[in-house]
Amino acid sequence: MASGSSVQRELINRLSRIEGQVRGISRMVDEDKYCIDILTQVSAASRALQCVALQLLEDHMQHCLIDAARAGGPERDDKLKEASAAIGRLVRS
Repeated sequence: MASGSSVQRELINRLSRIEGQVRGISRMVDEDKYCIDILTQVSAASRALQCVALQLLEDHMQHCLIDAARAGGPERDDKLKEASAAIGRLVRS
């Protein structure tokens, strides 16, 4: 990902919102709020993180993976294995 890119700024903004959500969840736990309400917020934060992960994966495929595919050779194979492993981790999470 290019430093300063619009994708990078968007991800930083999303992560800042998620950070706020997590602080809010922490406050809810500290204030002994209703468990189901806390779980709802945890679920929302988890979905938001999944969106960040998918955006990062998409960006990686559009840039790093395509560049490696064009270059061919061992770099291509390494990047394909790397992307497959990352997708596997996302699916299992």
